[in-house]
Amino acid sequence: MTTNNFMSLKIGIVGLPNVGKSTLFNALVKGSKAEAANYPFCTIEPNVGVVEVPDERLTPLTDISKSQKTIPAVVEFIDIAGLVRGASKGEGLGNKFLAHIRECDAIGMVVRFFEDTDVTHVENKIDPAEDIKTIETELQLADISTVEKRLFSLEKELKAGSAESKFAHTGLQKIKDELYAGKNAREADLSDQEKGALKGLNLMTQKPILYIANCSEEQLTSGVIPGLTRNLDKKVMDPGSQVTGRDDNFVVISAKIEAELNELSESEKAEYLETLGVKDTGLNELIKQAYKTLGLITYFTSGEKETRAWTIHRGDTAPIAAGAIHTDFTRGFIAAEVVSWADFYAQGGWSGARTHGLVRTEGKTYVVRDGDVIVFRFNN
Repeated sequence: MTTNNFMSLKIGIVGLPNVGKSTLFNALVKGSKAEAANYPFCTIEPNVGVVEVPDERLTPLTDISKSQKTIPAVVEFIDIAGLVRGASKGEGLGNKFLAHIRECDAIGMVVRFFEDTDVTHVENKIDPAEDIKTIETELQLADISTVEKRLFSLEKELKAGSAESKFAHTGLQKIKDELYAGKNAREADLSDQEKGALKGLNLMTQKPILYIANCSEEQLTSGVIPGLTRNLDKKVMDPGSQVTGRDDNFVVISAKIEAELNELSESEKAEYLETLGVKDTGLNELIKQAYKTLGLITYFTSGEKETRAWTIHRGDTAPIAAGAIHTDFTRGFIAAEVVSWADFYAQGGWSGARTHGLVRTEGKTYVVRDGDVIVFRFNN
């Protein structure tokens, strides 16, 4: 069988030099070898770390099934060297690192809010709004280059009268207009046909962005962060941030605190978070926000051999969800036996859930729900 890795979630960590990117990456990926130093371009190659997705449902499922192994879903973080003004024209380390961003599913843009005279800022001032503008402008300029090259290459196809090339051309023109207006490709109003014709173009400003506000401990605990308005959950900023002027969410993290948490035991970690008045680690909040932004959910398989979490897109049907395990499962899909994780746990596993009529047999049109526990039936 062929394993399908299409849901390997990759988040590229980007930002200007000295905003705390590598410090944050080291904290997110405990034990990673990313170098954190107080000078631009210390990250010469992108560092990659795999982090488990926290899910409180996994352990109960493992216990009920007496599973030999527990396998969580994972997120891959890629620490990409600091961008500077002019990167799209080769300044700093230039387009080399823009290519690494193209390989990611989403961009985690680290924005510096903390004040520290010992850590120099590449622009010599703390201005989150300007930092975001600098990075987004460089991504937009790089995308303009990609779009214009593609438009040029389409000329011959258009003369041949290809329907797909016409959709690609109109879609590219829409994207080009947005980019020249200083906006992002994701803001272009594309039809389904245009989206299909441009699949694989992989523009950077089409990717979802998670804004990561790197704050000091004082800012994190007080909630007083210039330019951002704290909401009740104390971790995600309200829409309409003064920093961007748009309805963007910021995940608030203190890279310094995250690094300190890694040195503590689980009990000490919980106590420290309580002292700070924070419900969860910045890493966990970042992953939750990434799932929300990308429209991802989790389903489970659970038995004596293993209990495992699988990541799929919200709205995926059963055959597509089965493909997260093996491509053969999609091709040979017959049916899915489904039960909610809460019912699975409450009834002591598959046997009890079946006895109480809680296991459903679903077909090809079933839309998988977050927390479903599933056994797939398929033809070899």
